[in-house]
Amino acid sequence: MSAATSTPSVAPFDGFAPQRELADRIARLTHGDGLHATAVEPLVLIRMSEPTQPIASVYEPSLCVVVQGRKQAILGDEVFVYDPLNYLVVSMTLPVVGQILTATPAQPYLCLRITLDLRVLGELVLQSPPSTPRPTDRALFLARTELPLLDALLRLLRLLDSPQEIDVIAPLILREISYRALCGDLGYRLRDLVVADSAGHRVGRAIDLIKSRYADALSVEELADAAHMSVSALHHRFKAATSLSPLQFQKSLRLHEARRLMLAEGFEAAAAAHRVGYESASQFSREYRRLFGAPPRREIVALRALGGAASD
Repeated sequence: MSAATSTPSVAPFDGFAPQRELADRIARLTHGDGLHATAVEPLVLIRMSEPTQPIASVYEPSLCVVVQGRKQAILGDEVFVYDPLNYLVVSMTLPVVGQILTATPAQPYLCLRITLDLRVLGELVLQSPPSTPRPTDRALFLARTELPLLDALLRLLRLLDSPQEIDVIAPLILREISYRALCGDLGYRLRDLVVADSAGHRVGRAIDLIKSRYADALSVEELADAAHMSVSALHHRFKAATSLSPLQFQKSLRLHEARRLMLAEGFEAAAAAHRVGYESASQFSREYRRLFGAPPRREIVALRALGGAASD
């Protein structure tokens, strides 16, 4: 695997004070390991007290900002390490392997995740100067954590102390956070996702079709038609963004959904396999083990013993 090199080289910044306050607030708002929903719907707080094993999961379009500790996300053969200096941007739905690297009970891993609103991103792009189209890049990248972004994040967390103001003020701060991400050196990757007829937007249409019909037998030709691309162009652009072919991507979504059905809804492996479109239970078991590292029953028992797994 190769380490990601997308982080721009810039001068150090004095982010320690806002990061300390962010860490203090997240620690106060999270009373145990795992994911914690907040009164601001797109905002989720994450806390873990020890490093984890690599965990395969599906990341939705989001910003993941670490304020204490360190984590890595693996996409294909690339490794993206994010920490208080660099945040992770996920511009499309992606199957990713995540692993928390640095965390202790005294200094737990603390992170906040904000789901991206593609409608808001589209509005902001329309209000911004046009940019030169670029080839489709990975839909996962690192960006430098700058003070303006930290300031907006801190105001968002402070808002949780004033619930009567959330409905009015939270959308404004969330819009500012999206703007800060768009203005970063790699913001063009987010822009490419929402600009009509861009390569990223077309790949996104194919991903949307796979997500809505992951259990169906989809052909590459059908996906290419939905994306308004040739089969060869879709395959090239799709793999450039996700590291997977369209059909490999569909298989990964099927396996993740089967895992969710077994873990959260108590499905037996055979029933989960059938629900997500597998006709052969043995094929399902083989492919599940290849992705998650253990047969379905054993892996689900291990996850339940750990109380589930944080995905960011």
